[in-house]
Amino acid sequence: MRSDARLTTALLLVGPAALLGGALAFEYLGGLAPCEMCMWQRWALLAALALALLAWATGHGRALLWLATLAVLTNVGIAAFHVGVEQHWWKGITTCAAAATVGSTAELMSEIMAAPLVRCDAIAWSLFGISMAGWNALISSGIAGLALWRLTR
Repeated sequence: MRSDARLTTALLLVGPAALLGGALAFEYLGGLAPCEMCMWQRWALLAALALALLAWATGHGRALLWLATLAVLTNVGIAAFHVGVEQHWWKGITTCAAAATVGSTAELMSEIMAAPLVRCDAIAWSLFGISMAGWNALISSGIAGLALWRLTR
């Protein structure tokens, strides 16, 4: 793998990994449970990370790097949409959701009552007036922009 491709691969490995690490730190250390759209963003970042890891492992993955960049851009779109929902510029396309469980009615009711209710239109944390989804969109835009620049030169 050429050195410029290695740098692009490193960018697409470290960037999404850092964003996912930050999200997990907010969840497990900060106690901020993610909403459904937050989870969608994590899936896009995981896809980018997996594709970049595959490109790194194979040693020749220009197409994989393009796909990883596309996954980061998908994350940008989801995060930007989430910001719009948080700012009440438009309605979200989701309702509060929880994974289905199996068990008795009493166990199911206990699980439902204990689960945190996390709204996608409520800002749980912000810095300088920018929510986590906003920071995700900004940082991911930078990662995707730099990756696109490196891939097209």
